[in-house]
Amino acid sequence: MNDEGLPAGARERAMAAIGIGVAMAVLDGSIANVALPAMARGLAVSPAASVWVVNAFQLAVVVGLLPCAALGDIIGFRRVFVAGLVVFTAASGACALSPSFGFLITARAIQGLGCAGMTSINTALLRFVFPTRHLGRAVGFNAMVVSVSAAAGPSVASAILAVAPWPMLFAVNVPLGIVALSMAGALPRTPLADQKLDVPSVVLNAATMLLFIFVLDQLGSHTPADVILGGAAVLLAVGFVFMRRQVRLSPPLLPVDLLARPVFALSVFTAICSFAAQTLAYVALPFLFEAQGASQVATGLLLTPWPLANAVVAPISGRLSDRIAPGGLGGAGMLVMALGLVLVRFMPRAGSHGVAAPLGIGFCMVLMGAGFGFFQSPNGRLLLASAPPGRTGAGSGMLATARLTGQTMGAALAAVVFRLAEGAGVVEGSRMALELAAVFAVLASVFSLLRIGRTVPTPPPARTAPRADSPTG
Repeated sequence: MNDEGLPAGARERAMAAIGIGVAMAVLDGSIANVALPAMARGLAVSPAASVWVVNAFQLAVVVGLLPCAALGDIIGFRRVFVAGLVVFTAASGACALSPSFGFLITARAIQGLGCAGMTSINTALLRFVFPTRHLGRAVGFNAMVVSVSAAAGPSVASAILAVAPWPMLFAVNVPLGIVALSMAGALPRTPLADQKLDVPSVVLNAATMLLFIFVLDQLGSHTPADVILGGAAVLLAVGFVFMRRQVRLSPPLLPVDLLARPVFALSVFTAICSFAAQTLAYVALPFLFEAQGASQVATGLLLTPWPLANAVVAPISGRLSDRIAPGGLGGAGMLVMALGLVLVRFMPRAGSHGVAAPLGIGFCMVLMGAGFGFFQSPNGRLLLASAPPGRTGAGSGMLATARLTGQTMGAALAAVVFRLAEGAGVVEGSRMALELAAVFAVLASVFSLLRIGRTVPTPPPARTAPRADSPTG
């Protein structure tokens, strides 16, 4: 592994390629939501059916993350990222030209697999783009791109739909993808692991993840208890077979061997809890504000300081994590986020005190965004650093999987809370969800602080020399 990363010029081009790819992936995960009504009308399907435009994409991403991360270790991160970028760009064009609803769903699923190819190993690539001493700075830049893209998603979608039909939401990815591909030649060639992709593990991983999402999704609905229990039983059975196979493999698709490392395991648990807290809040806050009388436009404005504060703080915390204990930074950040959640939960009714309530809510949003920003970059840096160089892809894939697992848990728990609070009203349900989010934020802080003083283990000598990536990789 080259501890000095890429030369300056190549580094900027590589970061541009990664940044554009990640921005497209994040934007496409959210902009389709805004256009669902237009898609339903244009393709003559019901609103319920149109939700599969989002679901097909997300399910494909979840299923593809770990296999794509493993492929990154086997054939090189550059190859996987470029292949993901090509698939994502081509599928975006197919989405824009979709003649039917079924064609669009298929194209969205393929687009999700391309997204998995990029997002599963984008942080792993950073370990070879930047010098090791600047890894936190690189992860901070990546977190900033994600935050800005997430914040801009609804606005970008609305702006495009104001002047063009919904297919343009996907068509704009084609020129962006071509620009990213033109810069992808600067991406670093990485060492290749002498291993093969275990196909049964890929199948078991897909089955486990899909069953996990199904069971969580049913918890917040009025599905009969026996159906939920049956699904949970099947999930446990398939998950047991999957985990048993992973314990016997070297290296496994799901990096259970890395989870034996305390710093790595704590980083994963911290990520799951923090993203669960974030999603719980993201779901609950719009309901709270609108139930208290805020319009949709006002709700969007009230929420905006969160991603903006995150985008500002993430690069700063990334730089700090190169010099200060990342566990302490992440723990402090999650405590700040928990404070913001508690404050906004007890905030007076929006608009009831002139500008005081909106300003107070804005302050809480800044606290939550800044707190999450102080966690996100240091946590990513520490997780990557705790994985040996030959398993960087596994570490990156696990980071992405932890994020999606936390987000899925948060959304499902929010649905459960709202269902339990049906008799008490939307405001009370929203406040309960914020309280649960604060609990998860505190748990994330505890897990993060437990990493202080723990050393990142030095990897043992490799049993076989890694193959060098070819010039065409």
